[in-house]
Amino acid sequence: MAPKKWFHVLENNPQVMNHLAHALGLDKSLSFYDIYSLTDSDLLAFIPRPVLALLVIIPMTPTWNEARISEDKDKADYTGKGDQEPVVWFKQTIGHACGSIGLVHCLLNGEASKHIAPGSTLDQIRKDALDKSMLERAKVLEDSMEFEKAHEEAALLGDTRTPSVEEGDRLGQHFVAFVKGKDGHLWELEGGRMGPLDRGQLNENEDVLSEKALEGGLGRLMRIEAEKGGDLRFSAIALAESFE
Repeated sequence: MAPKKWFHVLENNPQVMNHLAHALGLDKSLSFYDIYSLTDSDLLAFIPRPVLALLVIIPMTPTWNEARISEDKDKADYTGKGDQEPVVWFKQTIGHACGSIGLVHCLLNGEASKHIAPGSTLDQIRKDALDKSMLERAKVLEDSMEFEKAHEEAALLGDTRTPSVEEGDRLGQHFVAFVKGKDGHLWELEGGRMGPLDRGQLNENEDVLSEKALEGGLGRLMRIEAEKGGDLRFSAIALAESFE
């Protein structure tokens, strides 16, 4: 499915994503933080717990692409909709919008969803999309001028020059979100897949940065790549309570 609309690529850093999240309607009680290590307890201690979501950039390597194709090959398109679903998932139909769609996945699911300002862009997206089918739900994002405007403003805030749309095609990176759904499961949410991916039950006291969550989520993706000696230039930020 060729995208009808293209955005500029976002950087995965807290400054960019905090700006975009708050512009879309997240209240200031939550913020994103850099993750400098998944194993060093001293570095992890700088991140408030519980962590409600991870937003990750993954290198789009042949190894990862093969794993995605293999997992999805026998799956039908996602048909879930409505408030009874454990997570809200959006199919990506906007080119280079994986960053802002990953952000939406982080914010509209789990505990973070309780921090959305009434009447905000996120609140309106949730109301408009919740009961729609997969492609109708994707069109809610396509048609939201507020969503597009906020994305494009955030794209200018990165530490490096904003790539052109054409340059963005050559970056070879993709955003994936990991959240704890309202069913207590770890969910991998990527707009380029057939639907949301259940990565297993988490205990009540386990967040998405817990050992079990990393084992079934981000750590699993890194192992797949490492086993083939591939590209490990992963970048991750964590959504948690603000220090303020």
